Amino acid sequence: MSIHQALSKVKELQTLLLETQDVDERLNLKNKLQSVYQKAYDNMGASDRLIMARHPHRPKAQQYVDALITDFHELKGDRQFRDDPALLAGIGKFMSIPITILAQNKGTTIEEKKARNFGMLHPEGYRKAIRLAKQAEKFKRPILNLIDTSGAYPGVGAEERGQGQAIGDCLMTFSDLKVPIISIVIGEGGSGGALALSVADRLIMLENAVYSILSPEGFAAILYKDESRVAEATEKMGITAYDLYEKQIIDHIIKEPVNTIFENFDYVVHQLNNYIFQELKILQSLKTNKLLDLRSKRLRNWGGQV
Repeated sequence: MSIHQALSKVKELQTLLLETQDVDERLNLKNKLQSVYQKAYDNMGASDRLIMARHPHRPKAQQYVDALITDFHELKGDRQFRDDPALLAGIGKFMSIPITILAQNKGTTIEEKKARNFGMLHPEGYRKAIRLAKQAEKFKRPILNLIDTSGAYPGVGAEERGQGQAIGDCLMTFSDLKVPIISIVIGEGGSGGALALSVADRLIMLENAVYSILSPEGFAAILYKDESRVAEATEKMGITAYDLYEKQIIDHIIKEPVNTIFENFDYVVHQLNNYIFQELKILQSLKTNKLLDLRSKRLRNWGGQV
């Protein structure tokens, strides 16, 4: 059973569950629900994980910021052109530790998705990230990046304002920052838009997130000259957390619940809290030269090439 079939069956069972008052029947329906989830979970391929990464009910950046960060204060603008709402950025506290947050935010409602450009950053979004990253370095705050974008915005205006250079400047800036950086792929990590916030001391992914050089649709169009072969392209690209962990691109996988992340968000938040806290303790204990040296070695060893 594919995840698409499973989600359709789940919706049907949940409707029946709401309409049923009989205690025994409700228990039976709950057992069936769990069985459907488990069968789908046990047989998930890359295409299934792509569906889950893009699912409209999947938690977005704002929900993670609300769950992980206290005293959050949003900061706006790149001091050159304008603010980019696609990047939710600011300062707050993680378990009493002052921290800077840079989060690609796709939005939840239709209105918010449009306002945030579906999480696709313009050059000013990346320049805002650079501005706040340098501020974090000045005040010795660690940085938490949340990655969730199909890619950088490909519009004419974005190209005219230097989209490629803004992404390149992000890569260069984050390579040399003298504070700990943790990047988390929470949904879709696509193309250079995701890579810009991926230079970090720790890069991790949620179990059903994806991370790739371009979209599977783009891959199919380029390689096969046929966008209908998206499922085939997805399986070949190696975009899942397990593919990338095996290739030593990412450092850790955050498990997702069998009954989907949007039905048990706390399960993921608990793991993230533990992981971020433990890794920040390790990274903050390092002297600056050691931190930068390890980051450099980590990046040079992406994919186990060194």
